[in-house]
Amino acid sequence: MSAETWQQVVFWIFALLITGAGVLVVTTRNVIHAALWLVGALMGAAAMYVLLFAEFVAWVQVLVYVGAIVVLMLFGLMLTRAPIGSAEFDNNQRPLAALCAAAVFVVTSVILIGAFEGQEINFARTAGTSTESIGTAIFSSYVWPFEVVSILLLAALVGAVVIARRD
Repeated sequence: MSAETWQQVVFWIFALLITGAGVLVVTTRNVIHAALWLVGALMGAAAMYVLLFAEFVAWVQVLVYVGAIVVLMLFGLMLTRAPIGSAEFDNNQRPLAALCAAAVFVVTSVILIGAFEGQEINFARTAGTSTESIGTAIFSSYVWPFEVVSILLLAALVGAVVIARRD
């Protein structure tokens, strides 16, 4: 089997795992389990980035989304005393929701297939896309927006703790 065939096999394995984890995120009745399935879906996306030879983006995916966002979600769930177990939030709108989801899937698929039909991805490395050049750009040209976003996230976290602990 050639390297390209192996890459396609691994791609489809991860695609199925991500799809399964995504379905479980929205269908599980336990909020904590949904957050953990989200971790699985995001880790699968990081694996896809590795397949595309974008190691820096894969590590950013793991650090930012898996390491920070999901932990922040779990922290917020536990602080706000949200109902964690299976609660009776079900109603009779499931068939309509499934129909809407299917319609969005079909429309998005048709648009993407029409836009990218016949195109191939070039995996050749180009100048200026190394991890070093990305890091240099972030921490020289874009250091202020990076710091502002980190302060904004810290303020949101402190505000969530203050609001949750008032009672």
